[in-house]
Amino acid sequence: MRGSGQPTDTTADDRPALRIQTVDPRLYNADLAPIEHDQRSWGWFAVFNVWSNVVQSLFMYTLAASFFVTSGLNGWAVFGAIAVAGLIIMVLVNLSGRPSIRYGVPYPVMARASMGVRGANVPAMCRGIVAVFWYGAQTYIASTAIALLLNSLLGIDDSRAATTLGLTPVGWIALVFVWSFQMVLFWNGIDAIRRYLNWAAPMIYAVMLVLMVLLWAKAGNGLFNELGSIFQGESKTGGGVAAFMAIVGTMIASYAPIILNYGDFTRYVGRESDMRLGNLLGLPISIALFAFMALFITAGTAVVFGERLTSPTEIIGRVDNLVLTVVAALTFFAATVGINLVANFVPPANDLSNLLPSRISFRLGGLVAAGVAFFVAAFWVTVISHLGIDKFVDTLGAVLAPAYGILIADYYLVKRGRLDLQQLFSTNTDGAYFYEGGWNRKALLIFVASAVLSVVAVWLPALDVLAGFDWLLGALIGGGGYWLSMRRPRL
Repeated sequence: MRGSGQPTDTTADDRPALRIQTVDPRLYNADLAPIEHDQRSWGWFAVFNVWSNVVQSLFMYTLAASFFVTSGLNGWAVFGAIAVAGLIIMVLVNLSGRPSIRYGVPYPVMARASMGVRGANVPAMCRGIVAVFWYGAQTYIASTAIALLLNSLLGIDDSRAATTLGLTPVGWIALVFVWSFQMVLFWNGIDAIRRYLNWAAPMIYAVMLVLMVLLWAKAGNGLFNELGSIFQGESKTGGGVAAFMAIVGTMIASYAPIILNYGDFTRYVGRESDMRLGNLLGLPISIALFAFMALFITAGTAVVFGERLTSPTEIIGRVDNLVLTVVAALTFFAATVGINLVANFVPPANDLSNLLPSRISFRLGGLVAAGVAFFVAAFWVTVISHLGIDKFVDTLGAVLAPAYGILIADYYLVKRGRLDLQQLFSTNTDGAYFYEGGWNRKALLIFVASAVLSVVAVWLPALDVLAGFDWLLGALIGGGGYWLSMRRPRL
């Protein structure tokens, strides 16, 4: 039966042999090829730093701090919700990361097993489009940190300067610098990205600690009184189970784009134990630690400035310390670039390469994605940010939920963790993953139907109560529907 997926040859330790005998150039290039186990350089520390750069972004800080201020729950309940979300995310990425550790291929190639060798381009390109838009947006956000740095060092106040497309001359210099910096990192390969992430993550923690100490020194014992107030909770309105679940769902939804294509990174990890350790330290533990730091700093701002501030840039501006401003601007820049490379750059490079492997390499795919993203960043202030593009991208993100469910159901329930690696690169009509003309129509039908339900959950106001769980529901519906459809042999 085609589509069942037979086991590949395995080595003595039950790891599959990753050498491919023959390939179809329409499905293969060196960047999509499986990475041999002995050629992988990522250990648990690299995996941990992938997540650290995601957790420690400006967006995630503001999100965590706002939970303590606006949820209506006491601090312990907020911590509990954040910890539960971290554990759920860890389980999800352990599931999606394991297949690529075993077979050494990126997400779009892994998706061929369920969607067909050609049908895999559908979810892959949806993921790529989401990433390109957010890559442009995050590039602009990172440029604001560099602009702050330049203005602080040069003593410039360009708030009244003439603008082009909403950006001042300093803003344009910062934007071009950030775009070029990211391209240099990318062009030097995945190991350069790994080294950058390994450096950026500890620096972010260091700056957060400095900020904590400065606010503590200014706040004195009043800091602990404010912490006690937050932990006690000031209002029960909106609290309870609904608020707890809303925090959990919002946190999961924030990490959803990386959950699907986590295999793009785990293919560089040598052992599954390293992935699991890195995920444990980088997700539930790192998320909880970072949430505590956000809480501590937020309490400090309430004492020092008379209000609970949740924006890191606003906090730095209030501290009025040039050295801290410079260091913080560089750190925020590093953090935003880190999450951009992880969540929004590597995925579209692989997805575009998978579209036309014989013509588009990983580097060329990244260059095309970066080129489009530059225009997104350049027009972000005056045009794109006013078009409701975030809702558009959220819609595409909801489309990706069933793709995750199908990937997991196919690998673990249908294929039982065994794939024919050779057939992932074959257009032979009798191939295991060729299905009907390269498309698994059952999988695509389930994908489309489940995606429609996920999108409805995004746009229908009555379902706002799901607060991010629409992604999990879409994944469950997609995965369950796929499993049921593939249980019976095709005629």
